[in-house]
Amino acid sequence: MTNVAVQKQKPALAEPAVTLELAKSFGLSESEFKLVQDILGRQPTYTELGIFSVMWSEHCSYKSSRIHLKKLPTTGKCVIQGPGENAGVIDIGDGQAAVFKMESHNHPSYIEPYQGAATGVGGIMRDVFTMGARPIANLNALRFGEPSHPKTRSLVKGVVAGISGYGNCVGVPTVGGETNFHKSYNGNNLVNAMTVGLADQDKIYYARGAGVGQPIVYVGSKTGRDGIHGATMASAEFGDGNEENRPTVQVGDPFTEKLLIEACLELMQSDAIISIQDMGAAGLTSSAVEIASKGEVGVVMNLDDVPQREQGMVPYEIMLSESQERMLMILKPGSEDKARAIIEKWDLDFAVIGYTTDDQRLKLNMYGECWCDIPVPPLVDQSPLYDRPSVAPKKPAAIDDAAYPLSSAGLMGDLKTLLACPDIASKRWIWEQYDSLVMAETLFSPGIANTQALKSGDAALVKIPNMAKALAMTSDVTPRYVEADPYEGGKQAVAESWRNITATGSTPLAITNNLNFGNPEKPEIMGQIVASLDGISDACRALDYPIVSGNVSLYNETSGRAIQPTPAIGGVGVIANAEQAAGLAFPATGHTLFVVGDTKGHLGQSLYLREIHGKEIGGAPFVDLVAEKKNGDFVRAQILSGVVSACHDVSDGGLFVALAEMAMASGIGCTIEHAPQNAAPFWFGEDQARYVVTTDNPDDLVAAAGKAGVPLLKLGITHGDIFAIDGVSVSVADLIKINESWLPDYMGGL
Repeated sequence: MTNVAVQKQKPALAEPAVTLELAKSFGLSESEFKLVQDILGRQPTYTELGIFSVMWSEHCSYKSSRIHLKKLPTTGKCVIQGPGENAGVIDIGDGQAAVFKMESHNHPSYIEPYQGAATGVGGIMRDVFTMGARPIANLNALRFGEPSHPKTRSLVKGVVAGISGYGNCVGVPTVGGETNFHKSYNGNNLVNAMTVGLADQDKIYYARGAGVGQPIVYVGSKTGRDGIHGATMASAEFGDGNEENRPTVQVGDPFTEKLLIEACLELMQSDAIISIQDMGAAGLTSSAVEIASKGEVGVVMNLDDVPQREQGMVPYEIMLSESQERMLMILKPGSEDKARAIIEKWDLDFAVIGYTTDDQRLKLNMYGECWCDIPVPPLVDQSPLYDRPSVAPKKPAAIDDAAYPLSSAGLMGDLKTLLACPDIASKRWIWEQYDSLVMAETLFSPGIANTQALKSGDAALVKIPNMAKALAMTSDVTPRYVEADPYEGGKQAVAESWRNITATGSTPLAITNNLNFGNPEKPEIMGQIVASLDGISDACRALDYPIVSGNVSLYNETSGRAIQPTPAIGGVGVIANAEQAAGLAFPATGHTLFVVGDTKGHLGQSLYLREIHGKEIGGAPFVDLVAEKKNGDFVRAQILSGVVSACHDVSDGGLFVALAEMAMASGIGCTIEHAPQNAAPFWFGEDQARYVVTTDNPDDLVAAAGKAGVPLLKLGITHGDIFAIDGVSVSVADLIKINESWLPDYMGGL
C-alpha cells in the first residue's frame, strides 16, 4: 500500500553538523555514539542522532536500572499484563480488569510547575486509556524542599494548580496521594502521578500486534515544538539556574484530553484498532519504535502528513516533539474512513501518516527526501545496558531509644508539635483543590475529612459502577527510611502500601512503582537503587503483591546534591462489598481501642526524633514480613466479619499520632488507659506491622487474636470530644485546628 504525501516546501534551515560534541550535548557518551555509527555503518543524520539520543536516554531505555529491575516479581494469579506495556493490568473478577501505572514528571515540574505537573497527569491518564480502560481515579505523590527555601511555596502552588487544573477539567477524580517536605528536594521536587482505570478483560489493547501493510494513523492534537528533548532533559541532573530549559516543558490541554479519551474508547468499540501507543516521552519517535519493535515490522512515515501547528517544522522537531494529547495507531486496512469519522466527530485531528513494512526499519520522508533510515531491532535491542559500580549503603548506628525522652512540653505538647509539622499537618489546602467526587463513585476521601459525602480511610476507595465492589488505592514511601537503610526502606514502602489497603478491609492485589533516585553513575547512589530493589522484591514476594508497571526517574540531583531516595509504591486492591469497608474515623462513643502488633518503641529516623529533638539519626525500623502478613490478614478478616469498626495503620508519628488522626477524622474523643513507663518510644516510635482498631465487641476480638496468635493490646475507649491520657487532655477541636493551620498559614505567605 502507498500513502502519497502532499510535498511541502522545505524550509531554508541548515542543520548542525553531526559530531561527537553534538552527540554529547544530546546525552550520548562517546562509546554510545560509536555504537550508533557501527549500527548504521555510517555517520547518522541530524534526525537519526536525535532519535537514538532519546531512545537511549535513561528516561526511555532504563540503561542503568534494567539489569536490576529483572529481580522484581511481576507475575501472580491476578496479573493479566505485567511491565512492558503502557500500563499494568490485573484481574478484579467479574470479567473486569484494573489498569494502572505511576510515572514521574519531576524535572519539568521544577522548571515550569503548572505545566510540568499538568502534563504529568495527562500523560499517565493516556497510558491507561491507551490500554482500553476508562480512567476512574488519579493519585499523586509530591515531594518539596524545606518550607524555608525561597522556591518551595511557588512550587507547591504551581504543582497543585497544575494537577487540579488538568484532572478537574478532564473529569477524573483525584482521590489520594501524599505530600512531604525535606531539604534534599530543595532543587529537585518530585511529582509522581498515578492513574487507575477500569476495563473489560476482553477489551484490552496493546502496542504489540501490528502486521505488514497496515495503515499508521495519527490522532489527537497537532504537533508543535514544545517538549523537544524532554526525555533527554529528564535523564540529566540539574545545575543551578536550569530555568533556561523551559522550552523542553510540554503544554497540556485537558479539554482535548477529555475528547481524546472519549474518541479512543469509542473507536475501540468499533474493532478497528490493531495496536495503539500514546505519544509520551520522546513523542512520535518512541510510539513508532514501540509499535514497530513489538510487532517486528518496519515503519514508513510521511511526516508532511503529520498535523502541525507551527510553520517550517523539520523531521527532527516533529519526531522529538512531546506535544500532548496525541496517539499513534495501527488500523485494520480498510477501516480508515470509519475511524476518521469517529475521531473527527470529537473535533480531533486524524491523519494516515504511513504504513507498516516487512523490513523492520524506521524510514522517515518529508519534503521529498528521506531523513531517517534506521534498523529498528538494534535501536531497541542494542540500547546501552550498564551494570554500574555500586557500593553497599553504610547503615547508620542504632540509637538508644530511651535517651530521647519527652520534651518539657510533655506527651500532649509533643503531640501538638508533631500534628503541626509539615509532614503530618493536614493537606486539606491541597486536596480541596482537587475534584475528588466527580464520577460520583468516590467513597473514601484523599485526606482526613468528616463529611456526609466522604469518609476517611487509609486508602482511597472508589466504587465500581453498578456493582457492590470497590477498588482501594494508595501511594506510599518513607524516604528517610530508604536513605538510612535502602533495603529496609524498600520493604517498608511495599508493606505500608499493603497495610493501607488492608486497613480498609480490601485485599491488596498488585503494585506499580516510581523509583526516584540521584545520579546512578555514583556508586553510592547505585548502591541505594540495588538495595532498595532487593527490599521491594522481598516484600512483594512475601506479601503476594506483584509489580505490574512502573517508572524509573534518575539523576534527581542539583549541583551534585541528591534527593533522598524515593521509591514510591502505588498499590491497588479490591473489596467485594464496599459497605463492609472500614474507615479510620472513630465510629461512635463507647468503642474499645486496641493496637494490633508489637510495640517496641523504635525511634530511629522517626518524625518524633526529627521534630522534637532536631535529629535525623538512627536506623530505619525493621520490617518483619511474616508479622506484616499475619497481622494484616487478621485485621482484614476482623473488618469483613464486622468485629472491627474502624482501622488505621500506624506510620509517621507512631501510635499517638494515629490515635489523634482517628479522633480528628470523627470529632470524637477518647480516654487512653494504657500508660507505659517510657512514654516517648511507646507513643511515638514507628514500629511496623501495626494497626489501631476500634470495636464494640472487644471479647470477640481478644478471642480471635488469641486464636490467631496475633499481638493485641487494649489502649482505651472512645467517648466525648476530649482526647485524654494520664489526667492531661485537649479537645479534639483544638487538635483539628492545630493540624489544619500549618499549610494554609504557610501558603498564605505567598
